[in-house]
Amino acid sequence: MHTLIFATNNDHKIKEIQSLVGKDFNIITLKQAGIDIDIPEPHDTLQENATEKAVTIQQLTSENCFSEDTGLEIDALNGEPGVKSARYAGDERNFQANIDKVLEKLKGNSNRKAQFRTVICLLWNKESFYFEGICEGTISEKMHGEEGFGYDPIFIPTGASKSFAEMTMAEKNKFSHRQKAVTKLFTFLHSI
Repeated sequence: MHTLIFATNNDHKIKEIQSLVGKDFNIITLKQAGIDIDIPEPHDTLQENATEKAVTIQQLTSENCFSEDTGLEIDALNGEPGVKSARYAGDERNFQANIDKVLEKLKGNSNRKAQFRTVICLLWNKESFYFEGICEGTISEKMHGEEGFGYDPIFIPTGASKSFAEMTMAEKNKFSHRQKAVTKLFTFLHSI
């Protein structure tokens, strides 16, 4: 079994990814690796932010690791909030405020098309590999559901009749952008 450090402190992301990888890999968090830092995300692209996080952790640990950055990209808002998704309404990362800002900006707009996009950066034996997952959908006019995190209460994936926040983890994984990127990541890892 391989151990990989996942460069995040987000418990929701860890649960989601561990549910996808099963027992072939032992995914450990920054906390489990004894790292207590908040890695900046100063860049203009998801790939650059994912790389920043992975490189920082590899420099601290010399271990194989991966990181991801995810953004909600809304057509009518020219791709916003995008790379700024977690801090859309301010640096305090308040997702209720972020959701409120999105809904306010989209008020009266019939174009509700959006997508979640995840980019994973894997640093494996000092080489970088990238994997992307996209989930297309629409932004609802109000919040629905209590599950998930972030923008899940207002995002309805294409082909579904309910928001991510109304889905079980298994239901969400059928559509999830993160699941698509993680599947590519672990397919690659099984091949090397």
